Amino acid sequence: MGWSGRVNRWFEGHRFGVDAVGAGTLALAVLVSATDLSGAGRGPAVLAWSLALVVPLAWRRTHPVASVVAVYAVGLAHLLSGLPLLLPGDVAVLAALWAVTVYGPRWAHVTAIVSAVAGCFLLGPVLVLQEAWFGGLADTLGISLFCSTVALAVWALALVRRYRRVTVEALRDRAERLEVERDQQARIATAAERARIAREMHDIVAHSLSIVVAQADGGRYAASADPQAAVRALGVVSETGRAALADMRRLLGVLRDDDAATSRAPVPAGAGRAADETLPVGPDGPTGPAEGSPPAPAPLRPQPDDAELDGLVQQSRGAGMRVSLVRVGTARRLPPGAGLTLHRVTQEALSNVRKHAGPRPQVTVVLRWTADAVTVDVTDDGRGAAAVSDGRPGFGLLGMRERAAVFGGNVTAGPRPGGGWRVRFVLPVPASAPATPGRSEDIEEPV
Repeated sequence: MGWSGRVNRWFEGHRFGVDAVGAGTLALAVLVSATDLSGAGRGPAVLAWSLALVVPLAWRRTHPVASVVAVYAVGLAHLLSGLPLLLPGDVAVLAALWAVTVYGPRWAHVTAIVSAVAGCFLLGPVLVLQEAWFGGLADTLGISLFCSTVALAVWALALVRRYRRVTVEALRDRAERLEVERDQQARIATAAERARIAREMHDIVAHSLSIVVAQADGGRYAASADPQAAVRALGVVSETGRAALADMRRLLGVLRDDDAATSRAPVPAGAGRAADETLPVGPDGPTGPAEGSPPAPAPLRPQPDDAELDGLVQQSRGAGMRVSLVRVGTARRLPPGAGLTLHRVTQEALSNVRKHAGPRPQVTVVLRWTADAVTVDVTDDGRGAAAVSDGRPGFGLLGMRERAAVFGGNVTAGPRPGGGWRVRFVLPVPASAPATPGRSEDIEEPV
């Protein structure tokens, strides 16, 4: 803001003080130059009427209506009392008209200009009746027209100033509302991002830890009887832990500042695999990191953004679950982000099966494509709702429903009539989405 803007803002913020100083200056001018143009020669009365006209101008912007009423009342009173023209006191009438037009309500400045024009045309007959120095009718009519023209000119200029002030105030108010809206949008976006991160963290931690716990328990029980099974279980634990670590690094990376994020070089996609190849290999596979070598970093994997569920099914089978994958219909390209939602919902459904369905459930994942939607059904024949103690939906189910609502889908979950549990996710898909290559129907039996 320049110096002129700061000065204007200061004047706007100290209206009464500025107006009082202006009224006092005009009052000093009136004290030394008050004149009665009618020639009556009543000095004290002229001085008193002139000061009465000037004093209300101190409130011309803080209380414009009261100020103009006071000035007009004094002007009409001294006009009817026999002092039709006072200089420079009568200039207060024009100043009050300007102030009420710029700062007052619409009805007030319309009433003020009508009253000013009426007072100007009343001035002529008063001069004739008092036999002032305007002796003829033409002279009195001329002075009335001149005063009316001056009042109309002041009113017109004040209207221009009023519209400019209203426009500036409207723009300032709009800018303030936009700032408030921007802050609100930022808060909403922050809350949405926190909710998204919480859902992602729940999916990553719950799914990965359930696999790790299951494999660790299985490997512990099989270590003495079947060492090969224990080695496979530890391999699944290692792979799942690395994948979860990579997902958490990617997710928590959004919480860092841009400068901190850009100062770190991204880990290549094959970094984890290369590190695994340097591990010492025993008769049963990798036994641990090489002595003195740093731990292998977890690879940063791209997030799934399609309807390919083979990775989830294979991971669940590796954890000892009996899972069948059935595809029906022609697959199509999903909108950005919708594939990750489908992947996470299916992941959460399989995690719930692993936690609540009991030992060795039979799980069926059906991916069905229709003309306007894609549906995923995850059913099992385990204990289902019996594993839930209070019957209330957990955070996993709430997260699935929130994810589905973002893309206009819905998630339903509940016990099956014949036993077990069922989770259904319906995601609307545009009919114009391009098809992805592959078979229209594919059935994979469990291992």
